Amino acid sequence: MSKSRLSLFFTFFFSLFFVFACSMPSWFPIKKGAPYKAKMKELVDKEVVVIDEEEYVKVLNPKASEGRDQPKFLYVPVNEYLSNREAFTTPPVRTAEVKKETPAPSEKASSSLEEGLVASPSKSTSPGLKKRVLISYFDDRTAEGEEVVGDWVAEKLMKEVNRRSLQVLFADYETVKEFLKKKELDVTNLETPSILQALNEIFGVRALVVGQLSGPYVFTTKTPNDKDGTASAIIKIDIRLIDTFSGKTFKALSASNPIFAAKEKGSFPEQRASVKAIDLAVGSLGRSLVKELDAMDWFCRITKVEGDDVYLNAGKLTGLKVGDVMEVFRHGEFGERGEVKGRVRVSAFFGIDASMGRMIQGENPDVNDILKLAKSEPR
Repeated sequence: MSKSRLSLFFTFFFSLFFVFACSMPSWFPIKKGAPYKAKMKELVDKEVVVIDEEEYVKVLNPKASEGRDQPKFLYVPVNEYLSNREAFTTPPVRTAEVKKETPAPSEKASSSLEEGLVASPSKSTSPGLKKRVLISYFDDRTAEGEEVVGDWVAEKLMKEVNRRSLQVLFADYETVKEFLKKKELDVTNLETPSILQALNEIFGVRALVVGQLSGPYVFTTKTPNDKDGTASAIIKIDIRLIDTFSGKTFKALSASNPIFAAKEKGSFPEQRASVKAIDLAVGSLGRSLVKELDAMDWFCRITKVEGDDVYLNAGKLTGLKVGDVMEVFRHGEFGERGEVKGRVRVSAFFGIDASMGRMIQGENPDVNDILKLAKSEPR
């Protein structure tokens, strides 16, 4: 084989390997790079997506303020955007609104096609105290019955919530499950009153999230000229938020992806379409979940009493500070809060997320008494 032919062979082989590697699903060892990076300087600060093999620029709709019928975002073909960028400049009033919603200039836009996923709306400079939340692995009702998908979706949802909020602290599901097994409690049903009470009093969990999946359902079409085929996928995620203090479900949320947005061609189209469908649904669900969790009130519990010293099931990770003054409420029946008993001042931290304090006012507290940050004390 001549040198020119040998060189041509290696060039072709490398190109084939590169194309194949870039089309791998996200769980393959060869990772896919950031898709559709804009190479033109006019697009470096824009989100560019590909729909049906054509590149589009995601822009705020200049007419969005005219009424609810107007979408918040538009997807404009790259050539059209470059030739008429002035037409997609946001009016001054709308720009002010966007700046108000965005917590910092450094926030990066998401690569999702879902509307409203550009900013992280719940992050703020004063997030307050974090509420501990437990997300159990979802009941997986996929067509293939692969249990791992439910675990994977739960983990992706936690990452999405953490990306959008500074007011949530997740409890480790495996640690909680192992503890409950040692106590000979039924871990297959976390919604029983005894388990909810244990989650709240022992682990400081404020809300339990349980859910189930329907899908992802994949639809593939093939033609003689398209051997790999074109795949689209759709998934539905249903969750319920349970207040561990009252034992009641206070919100049910549901999300699914637009099927057109989870369309993939090329190698492994079914896997890549499924991944995209999950990402879109989780992004939408995460936004709604953050809104509900951020609106919940915060409190912690007393886990031990030694004279004037009390030990709390919340600490530095939660956001408490040495010197914080907490009001103590008598614990009543499950889900009830009694009268104010006194005040405790936080004196030190210990363990992963625990603290100790000393009574500065009122009578001696008891184990499982409720503590809330005193409103009259500045932080």
